[in-house]
Amino acid sequence: MTIVAMWCRHEGDNVIGMGGSIPWSVASDAKHFLDVVAGQTVVCGRKTYESFKDRTLPGCEIFVLTRDEGYAVSDAACHYAVTGLKEISDVVEEKDIYIAGGAVIYDLFMMGKEKLKPQVVVDCVYDGEMESLAEEVAEISVSVKALEKNYRRISPFYCQDGVKSAIYLKKGEFVEQKVLKRIVEILEQNAFLA
Repeated sequence: MTIVAMWCRHEGDNVIGMGGSIPWSVASDAKHFLDVVAGQTVVCGRKTYESFKDRTLPGCEIFVLTRDEGYAVSDAACHYAVTGLKEISDVVEEKDIYIAGGAVIYDLFMMGKEKLKPQVVVDCVYDGEMESLAEEVAEISVSVKALEKNYRRISPFYCQDGVKSAIYLKKGEFVEQKVLKRIVEILEQNAFLA
């Protein structure tokens, strides 16, 4: 099955978060994320999970990677707290997986075992203003370096509201076209190509 990582990072410094939230607000970017992961199996860290409205993504099965063995998820019927990649590795055999952050989780998958490296990365880059960096920032420079080294861009740049998005495919990989087609259709909505 296909593993997709999707992130939005700030241009120049690769910041994706600050103090548990995103330090900018772009409605179209948030909509793209929600549309891409809609109805999918999502993997994220605890802080990212807790940043979701009502700690959920409607229609999604969510695996929360956490060190806390007793971590309580908001919906035990379709959300699961897991402490290691073994549980995720088993799921990959059956389903497409969407990696939704945060920084530690992106780095874990981008730099980890070959079997769990994303075949597809949706790289969204925001070039606007950020809130003051007064709190601890989360950045993904390690993941971006892996992207630049091991992936090739297979799409034009989709630009909307200060966010430039592109789809990257892991070199030497082939993925189901329906996965790529679905992502392209979402990114094309109201975007101009660059």
